[in-house]
Amino acid sequence: MDQEIAYAKINLALHVRRRRDDGYHDLETVFAFCADGDVVRAEDADALSLTIDGPFAEGLSTTDNLVLRAAALLGEGRGAAIRLTKNLPVAAGVGGGSADAAATLRLLTRVWAVEADLHAIAAHLGADVPGCVASTTARGEGRGDTLDAVDADVAGMPVLLVNPRLPLSTAAVFKAWDGVDRGALGDWRAGRNDLEAPARTLVPVIGDVLDWLDAQPGVTCARMSGSGATCFALFDDPELCDRAAFAASRERPQWWHKMSMLR
Repeated sequence: MDQEIAYAKINLALHVRRRRDDGYHDLETVFAFCADGDVVRAEDADALSLTIDGPFAEGLSTTDNLVLRAAALLGEGRGAAIRLTKNLPVAAGVGGGSADAAATLRLLTRVWAVEADLHAIAAHLGADVPGCVASTTARGEGRGDTLDAVDADVAGMPVLLVNPRLPLSTAAVFKAWDGVDRGALGDWRAGRNDLEAPARTLVPVIGDVLDWLDAQPGVTCARMSGSGATCFALFDDPELCDRAAFAASRERPQWWHKMSMLR
């Protein structure tokens, strides 16, 4: 059974510019991806099927799932037995279902030995899925699916992900956004996440997570990812990142955390 990692996505910065008439929002963001994530496995079969396991599998549908939608669009009638191992929290701002769908597309092109325009297929599945197909650092505009190369030398940078184990609806966070355009995104280091304020009104503990991350030795940047509730901290020194991960397990055992590095 072949496999593919669904790399966890973080938004190094995320600027919300305006609400659009189609219900989406115009964004400017810089995506980056961790070396770790969920895992998708698959083998050829007579019909499409999905099983889900892992620490965050509970409550996920094996019939109404973006993984199956991705497989159906790519396969056009082909079958595959797919197994998804959910290692990342659900509704957490780290790609989740979008990364799983993207990994499914990459994986099934090998399993079925087919060629396809994965970016075009991904665009039908959701705004984050095109960026997750490549899973490389990129600037996203429009809904987040217009992608361009970006000069962000972050590969190999240690990162600590922390989530307070509280799901957060993307739709609810965007609905709570105040509609104020706070300006264009330039260098991501001087950027921000415009969804942090509305997310904190819905899940106030996000503020505690960010304060805790900011207080860790060696942190160069701490922000919320996407629409939350996962936050991340970047480090220059992997040893300091490892110490922060150990501190998280000791001081905040109720929170989920994962140490990784950027791709």
